[in-house]
Amino acid sequence: MTENILRKEEKTIFDLRALYEAYGYKKYKMSKFEEYDLYAENKSFLAEGNIITFNDTHGKLLALKPDVTLSIVKNAVNGTVLKEYYNENVYRAIDGEYREIMQVGLESIGSDDLFSTCEVILLAKKSLEKISDKYILDLSNAAFVSGLFEDSDIPYDVREKLLECVAGKNTHDIDRIANENGLSADISDKLKGIAQLYGTFESVIDKARELVSNDTMKNALCELEAIYDFMKEVGESDNIRLDFSLINDMSYYNGIIFRGFIDGVPHGVLAGGRYDKLLSKMGKPMGAVGFAIYMNLLDLYFDDVKEYDVDILVTYEDGADIIAMTKMVNMMLGGGRTVRVQKNTDNIRYREHYKYTEGGLEVAKA
Repeated sequence: MTENILRKEEKTIFDLRALYEAYGYKKYKMSKFEEYDLYAENKSFLAEGNIITFNDTHGKLLALKPDVTLSIVKNAVNGTVLKEYYNENVYRAIDGEYREIMQVGLESIGSDDLFSTCEVILLAKKSLEKISDKYILDLSNAAFVSGLFEDSDIPYDVREKLLECVAGKNTHDIDRIANENGLSADISDKLKGIAQLYGTFESVIDKARELVSNDTMKNALCELEAIYDFMKEVGESDNIRLDFSLINDMSYYNGIIFRGFIDGVPHGVLAGGRYDKLLSKMGKPMGAVGFAIYMNLLDLYFDDVKEYDVDILVTYEDGADIIAMTKMVNMMLGGGRTVRVQKNTDNIRYREHYKYTEGGLEVAKA
């Protein structure tokens, strides 16, 4: 009966919570407010939108939480292992509007070994399965792209422009920027090759090897291979793709990054990766990997186009015995059925219509 009365979004969140708890993750609960400085100092870590601020009664500048990960990291104790999940509303100013957005996700902090990465990726994939059986999980490794610049003296702002082009698969502008800044044809050709690396693991990995320039890039591919071997051995290698155009902020992310897509939704609904650099910036040199699911992007996907507003409509007239009527209505409830009682049929779509009369409930004539 619970499945019948829960909306798809509510059931999905319920299923995700059960999934994470089954793997030993504990629920994290945070306040709606945090000190503004926490977000201001790490503003580029936030996916999008501005921070909504206000002064408390003592004049301290606070922020409506725009993110959960930063709060979890803030409260993490250096040198300890932390595995937590959350389903929290976050608040952002986007396109000139204040918005409340439901986020679901998890963080694994304190370990930087292969298993911790594989477990989070496995849970990201299982999370997408809870939403739809038509999904794709794209994997990449930030070190593969950043490694290409390792032995070069390309200015930071030029690197950022080139990375934007890789993320947008814009090979034309890669050539233009490379020419304007006197970069070698080898670097521009490899960047264009990276931008176009997308597909199943087997179809892409050999092409990626051809672009390796140093040990950093080689090790990045080895890590991806180890993760794919893990997923394959545990029977979870389906629906996984390699996409080296995935680019996150290199000042926070290192190593594995990933993004999840659902058929029928034009944007990635899940995003995550390894962000050890964020922990180091906050004085906690530990491994950290996690992901978030942006439930607001699933609004249209979850929208049920229902033929009826209610299963049963009961109408009555003035003077009706409302106690007897309520007892009869209570007998109709059950099995997930919904019953609405009112005087008329205005603006209500119903499967069945009953009228309450002196003789009891009777089927209303069409």
